[in-house]
Amino acid sequence: MSENKLSVDVRTEFGKGFARRLRAAGKIPAVLYGHGADVQHLALPAHQTGLIVRYANAIIDLDIDGKSQLALVKDVQRDPVRSIIEHIDLVAVRRGEKMTVDVPYTTEGEPFPGTYITFGAAAISVEADAMNIPDTIVVDVEGLEDGTNIFAKDLTLPEGVTLVDDPELHVLSVTMPTASDEDDASDEAADAGGEAEASGTEESE
Repeated sequence: MSENKLSVDVRTEFGKGFARRLRAAGKIPAVLYGHGADVQHLALPAHQTGLIVRYANAIIDLDIDGKSQLALVKDVQRDPVRSIIEHIDLVAVRRGEKMTVDVPYTTEGEPFPGTYITFGAAAISVEADAMNIPDTIVVDVEGLEDGTNIFAKDLTLPEGVTLVDDPELHVLSVTMPTASDEDDASDEAADAGGEAEASGTEESE
């Protein structure tokens, strides 16, 4: 879990035109909601915010007109072409509050030689203290053999974190390449070699 401090501005203007001017000035439009309070429209410093949201479920300590408010980064909207951040949704949280969040996972170790891993779910839904949300869940695949399946119920979660997802949610499988897979790989290699040879022949002519 990543916690960071940001001094932010309260927005009083809205609309696409204002949002463009705001981003041109190095700010990102955002909204903060939760706990039954009125929605607050904010402007976040773009550079610092961009560094923070590289991590899933980051917690930000917002300084809003001199008052501190903890918030969870709920959603980051990006321009599909330029990948710049266009808008951020924040959810107000309190210390000690339980949150349900989707946490990505990473693998550790290497499965049995000659096998490969196929992935199922991209993230695991868990409940955790707002101040102790894990950045990732580590799945140990060291030495796992062909035919091994890992489900959500098999994961070792950090202390204080409980599973919310279906225990039977498929996380990953360890598989041995089939004859058809190997044939496809051979065909691709042969095609690549043929193209390279043809190219060399054309150059020599």
